[in-house]
Amino acid sequence: MKEKVMDYVVIKAMEDGVNVIGLTRGSDTRFHHSEKLDAGEVMIAQFTEHTSAIKVRGNAKIFTPFGQMESEKK
Repeated sequence: MKEKVMDYVVIKAMEDGVNVIGLTRGSDTRFHHSEKLDAGEVMIAQFTEHTSAIKVRGNAKIFTPFGQMESEKK
């Protein structure tokens, strides 16, 4: 069986306290994982059969196969 390649995203925190939250698939979307990053820390995340969305809260750079973007602090 050929393994399906999943998309990765790279999140680089530009300040302390950036939250990265994984959300589940299915009819009831729920939080299933949360990480807190400090300035300069990098997290590599993957969309999987369990993770359908990733939420980033705080000032961070996000790199995806579709390009780069930045989240902003309110």
